[in-house]
Amino acid sequence: MSPSSRALAERMAARVPLPGEDGVVVELGPGTGVVTRALLARGIEPDRLACLEYAPEFCALLKALFPAVHVIRGDAYRPGEDLDRWLDGRPLAAVVSSLPLMARPEEERAGALKAWLDRLPVGAPFVQFTYSPALPVRPERIDAQVETSPWVKLNIPPARVVTYRRGCPALAGIIG
Repeated sequence: MSPSSRALAERMAARVPLPGEDGVVVELGPGTGVVTRALLARGIEPDRLACLEYAPEFCALLKALFPAVHVIRGDAYRPGEDLDRWLDGRPLAAVVSSLPLMARPEEERAGALKAWLDRLPVGAPFVQFTYSPALPVRPERIDAQVETSPWVKLNIPPARVVTYRRGCPALAGIIG
């Protein structure tokens, strides 16, 4: 699979609010850093961004490309003490995910997404992209609302951005 396009990365970053005084953003599965670059261009301060990556070679690349960003080697499906230590009680402003969720069984996808939403404050987004016409997780399974973007045709293959939130009645049932 090729890296996400700049157009997709920018669409994902646009869904991320700038963190408040103490807030931080966690990026899951940053790979080669295409979305990381878009988040930084959006105005996320490097010291307020943590990249949680499983592959050691991508961790090394990310550290070289973005020395001021905190890179954590770990499993986004089971985040550990390194992430909690970095968070140090600070609230999450958003989670941005490039995880290949559709490659996992639905139960595992729902469990992971629910766990991340449990960490987010009410209204804060979990931003995910997908190549699938189906949602990675049905919102009723995780007690969330969902919003989807139009297809990003400048990505190969075309993808769309899916944003999950909790506690946003105005978004309930919005798909489009």
